[in-house]
Amino acid sequence: MKAPIALRLQRFFLQIANGFGGGRVHRSSQRYWSHLLVACVLLCSAGLASADNVTATSESKVKAAFLFKFTSYVNWPPSAFELQDSPLVIGVVEADDVASELSRLVAGRTVNSRVIVVRYLAAGDSVAGCHVLFVGSGAGNRLGKILTSAKSQAVLTVTELDDALTFGSVINFVLIDDQVRFDVSLLAAERSNLKISSRLLTVAHQVISATP
Repeated sequence: MKAPIALRLQRFFLQIANGFGGGRVHRSSQRYWSHLLVACVLLCSAGLASADNVTATSESKVKAAFLFKFTSYVNWPPSAFELQDSPLVIGVVEADDVASELSRLVAGRTVNSRVIVVRYLAAGDSVAGCHVLFVGSGAGNRLGKILTSAKSQAVLTVTELDDALTFGSVINFVLIDDQVRFDVSLLAAERSNLKISSRLLTVAHQVISATP
């Protein structure tokens, strides 16, 4: 018996997320990764992240895959890394399911020659040393305080809460017709001294201008 379409799409998406066996991202392959990111969005639009078709675990896999791919489309200032070969650290708050999927996904992989490290954080933990910070929905009304702690640092903040961009988040996952998409705030990115590739902006659901 053939697997349901959502499950087959999920398997294909995970193959994309895993890089079809490739673990490194090089400048020469930016177009390749750009096409994969577009494919991710198309798969989501096809119902991959639909609440009617897949479980919450599957949605966590989708978000983990996006978090991994985001790192290929963001430029951090040199000062964000202590050493030339320092790891790229992704901190996760109030989303252990996403952190678990992300840890599995990035194992043995690098981005721009940097090893990726996933760090589980509690709501009150310092975000110092993190380059990406994903704040799960469990943060609730603590979101503003968590994002404030990251404002003075070059941290790509990613969230999944309503109105998170108004609190200073750079990228926020949204559900559009039960499909996982994401909005981007260029204003927040600019304040965090981050540069986001136009390729990523092209597939965003909504882009908030850097002009206040």
